[in-house]
Amino acid sequence: MKTLEVNYNMKFIWRICVVAAMGGFLFGYDWVVVGGAKPFYEPFFLIGDNTPFMRGFAMSSALFGCIAGAILSGMLADRLGRKRLLISSGLLFTVSAVGTALCWDFFSYNLARIIGGIGIGLASNLSPMYIAEVSPAAMRGKFVSINQLTIVIGILAAQLVNMMIARPVLTADQVRLLASEGSAAAVVVRDAGFDIEKEKEAAKLIVDEVGLRNVKEKFPDIAYIIAATEDEIEAKKAEDNQIMSAYISPTWNGLKGWRWMFGAETVAAFLFFLLMFFVPESPRWLVKYDRGGDAERILARVGGAAYGKAEVADIQHTLASEDVARVRFKDLLEPKLRKVITLGVFLAVLQQWCGINVIFNYAQEVFQAAGYGVSDILFNIVITGIVNLAATFVAIRTVDHLGRKALMLIGTGGLVCFYALLGTGYYFHSTGIHMLLLIVISIACYAMTLAPVTWVLISELFPNRIRGAAMSIAVLSLWIACAALTLSFPYVKGLLGAHGAFWVFGGICVVGCIVIFKKLPETKGKTLEDIERELVD
Repeated sequence: MKTLEVNYNMKFIWRICVVAAMGGFLFGYDWVVVGGAKPFYEPFFLIGDNTPFMRGFAMSSALFGCIAGAILSGMLADRLGRKRLLISSGLLFTVSAVGTALCWDFFSYNLARIIGGIGIGLASNLSPMYIAEVSPAAMRGKFVSINQLTIVIGILAAQLVNMMIARPVLTADQVRLLASEGSAAAVVVRDAGFDIEKEKEAAKLIVDEVGLRNVKEKFPDIAYIIAATEDEIEAKKAEDNQIMSAYISPTWNGLKGWRWMFGAETVAAFLFFLLMFFVPESPRWLVKYDRGGDAERILARVGGAAYGKAEVADIQHTLASEDVARVRFKDLLEPKLRKVITLGVFLAVLQQWCGINVIFNYAQEVFQAAGYGVSDILFNIVITGIVNLAATFVAIRTVDHLGRKALMLIGTGGLVCFYALLGTGYYFHSTGIHMLLLIVISIACYAMTLAPVTWVLISELFPNRIRGAAMSIAVLSLWIACAALTLSFPYVKGLLGAHGAFWVFGGICVVGCIVIFKKLPETKGKTLEDIERELVD
């Protein structure tokens, strides 16, 4: 097998991998669209600073669906195969997109989000697994990273859709200025160069009169103020949030715009559902169920008849035991398997608890703390998406050259440094472009290392006979970690501040760096069967 000359059918490999990776696109879109819609659906559902549970649950309800999807995947992936469950995930994404766009209350919104989360849980497990099982060993890292590429394309698509759908929004200071009508008593001049009339004219170009009227009714004594002390800053932020909620709630953004943000996913979701009918089943799953002939025909399309025959023989060798088609979760507790599964779970949890996803899910609050308004935040989020996409191409280029372990060490070490700087900036209430740059650099570091490489590793570390069940445990752990992070962040930020939260994430990355250095083997260039023999036999 090692010396076999193979002429790979790259068109066929690309076609089936890209279709499977559309699950990643929908995962990325569904996961991030909520962050851009957040400033607009929160006033609709009357979510504010005094309702942290509602805020956290609205953001994380889809993640509870992810957990359910990962459990279902573990129960069914080795029984029903990869293809049928990926088709099901496409259907769930479609139902969720339509349901969220048409929801009528907080319950129906979260129900639709949970349905979409089940789709994410299935796709996030099965898309990289399927790609790993059909890709040649020498290119597996690149092709599994395609799944991560489609995730970040989905993230960027959600960010662009959010920005294009949302109509311009005034900052809280601009609302204060117009609502107070710029009276001398209400306006405190910041510096000699501050032109009140010029600021008012700029605000009038994008003001929503219905929203402004609502603010005047709810805040008759509103004033333009400058906060100087720590207490004044916090008090102003709290009042600014109430003002912006009153301003946004009766506008098009607050009533309809956020619905279109969710509903725009419908086209891609239904397309994924249809296209999955035209890709073959995983050959490794087929061999496991004694359908070696079907598997050989699929693999022959990948690399020719000789390649197909040799691959099937190698797969059958690793499955040469009784009752391989019947996966029992107690089998995962075997000492040899337990060590590998523990490592996979650790990597999955680290990918979430390193903290980057907070920037995507709570972008409004993270950028607001850095001094940006809602419209600026939507633009800045798109910048992070573009950087995320560009950095993923770096990962695709390097994952099969530098290797998995080196990239994971670079990622955790880099985030430790950047989080230390970010935390310091937030601690001193630093605002401006340098804070945006630190956030962007952190995202780039994550996108070229932990984000794609974790998915590569958890799709290749586990043995053939228990891959579906074992990977589902890793993915389940990932989504539990993600849900815990998303649900708890409003509390953590309230307790420790933004600076404390980023310092905690930095400490987690230090632990991750140590464990990766000591425990993670290098897997680049090895077949799945070679990795299994090295780690388990």
